[in-house]
Amino acid sequence: MVKVVVTGANSGLALEVLDALAEGKHEILALARRDPSSFPQQTGVTWAQTSYKDKDELVKLFKGADVVLNFIVLNGDPGNEVSIRIIDAVVEAGVPRYAPSEWAMGSKLKDVIDVVPWYQGKLDVQKYLADLNKDKKVLEYTLFQVGMFLEYAAYPRALSKHVPPLPTIWQLNDARLVGIKGHENDQVTVTSVKDIAKVVRGAVEYKGAWPVVGGIQGQNISLVEFKSAVEKALAEGKGPGILPAGTKTLKVDLADEAVLAQGTLDVEMPLIMHPSIPEEMRAVWHAPGWTGSLLATARGAWNSSDEWNKLLPDVKFTTIDDFIDAILKNE
Repeated sequence: MVKVVVTGANSGLALEVLDALAEGKHEILALARRDPSSFPQQTGVTWAQTSYKDKDELVKLFKGADVVLNFIVLNGDPGNEVSIRIIDAVVEAGVPRYAPSEWAMGSKLKDVIDVVPWYQGKLDVQKYLADLNKDKKVLEYTLFQVGMFLEYAAYPRALSKHVPPLPTIWQLNDARLVGIKGHENDQVTVTSVKDIAKVVRGAVEYKGAWPVVGGIQGQNISLVEFKSAVEKALAEGKGPGILPAGTKTLKVDLADEAVLAQGTLDVEMPLIMHPSIPEEMRAVWHAPGWTGSLLATARGAWNSSDEWNKLLPDVKFTTIDDFIDAILKNE
């Protein structure tokens, strides 16, 4: 049994991880800013409320833990104050292992930060952790990097217990895909949140050293390959599921990379609905959010490495065919 503390434990992905850890009979302390009485209650999970503002309080909460997993969204943490305070408390409490709030994209983030500046906090935290271990190893940590959440692409169907689907470049409810001209055959990493949770549980239980870059690779697939796979399933008589009735092919809209680089969105995209963005700010985020994400896609930022796949070979990942079967199922 491993004692795990989870910060930002009420996020969708964190709740998926809590479920996986609880199944493993681990001892879990789940922390949240809000009153946790309304959060899912289960054996092995104890909830506690904290503002994350008091380092001494955090040290007490972390004492005796084997690992701390952070799920606090960094674009909601100005100056990374909470993230740094958590790391300092982890070190002071003597916790041997830590995972910062990554959970998206891959190791190329530093090369695309100009187009996705809201992720700067991730790079700042990575540097803080690297500097911490510069002279000697003070803290073992891993950067869980997963590419894109596969379940997002099932919009509007929920394939996850806790993570809601969101409109993405795969707008299957409109039989439509969005890509970038010249990058239709570039592969991106898509990973199921259920599989991410299984890997995190495996990492918590892993006896060997954690890799600093902890890539999790569900499956790599290009826009062209995904379109072909869906159309093949439709031709075999599956569906239509979440696709419009009568769909036989998927429409592909391609954005111009040069136009996107000017901050102009030249393809139709739905309003951004990520839970980290307040509803009143979604219109403000619309153009920069989508142009940045599309440009990052063209530069390979959503491609994850596979360090944890190699270390945990028994974990079986959801395939694209599994996903297509789920979205084409008539319910």
